[in-house]
Amino acid sequence: MFTRMKPSRARHRAAPPQRHPARKRVLVSAAAVLFAVGTASSASAAIINTDDPTPEEQIAAEIVADAGDTDYQWDQVAPMDSILPATEEGAPAEAVKAEAAEVPAEEEPVEEDSTESSGPSVDIAADCGEYSGNKAIGCTMTLDAGWDMDEVGCLVSLWDRESGWDESAYNEGSGAYGIPQSLPGDKMAANGDDWETNPATQIAWGLDYIEGRYGSPCGAWSHSESNGWY
Repeated sequence: MFTRMKPSRARHRAAPPQRHPARKRVLVSAAAVLFAVGTASSASAAIINTDDPTPEEQIAAEIVADAGDTDYQWDQVAPMDSILPATEEGAPAEAVKAEAAEVPAEEEPVEEDSTESSGPSVDIAADCGEYSGNKAIGCTMTLDAGWDMDEVGCLVSLWDRESGWDESAYNEGSGAYGIPQSLPGDKMAANGDDWETNPATQIAWGLDYIEGRYGSPCGAWSHSESNGWY
């Protein structure tokens, strides 16, 4: 007679899992590398002292050891706020624009006037202080020619009528030109190549003309009063 065996309710407790030795070494190595930031020599020792270090762990230990022996100089450099230049307010400039170099403008060649001035140079006489401009020049040149202030008064009246003492006065009807109203105007070139623009040249020619034709400014003025021209 067989006796039926009842199943046992006893349960076998599973054995706790064993960690792999290689995984243990990797974790230890990683911790050693992180700790190397603070103390490189300690990290190297931690790697080497692991049980049965792998070749990779030995290389890591050598790298950490070499790093610990390095003379760091970068940690002695003062921090720099910015490599950009500071503005007036002290803030870094966003950009520095190079100013364009100023190129000197080429000077245009000055054309020399081929017409040489041969007119007289006049220093205004003290007795001619009541006049100005071309009249002062005419007064001085009249006195220099040997005439007195009465003759100067006649000359002033004569050329007031003829041209108003304007060196560029031109009579479209007759073609007379300049202060003495030379007809034609280029006759005055006998006293200077600048006869068109230099009042002293025109006055010098006019006084020569008056002396040769009327004897004096008052003689020319008298003729003008009688005939309307001189």
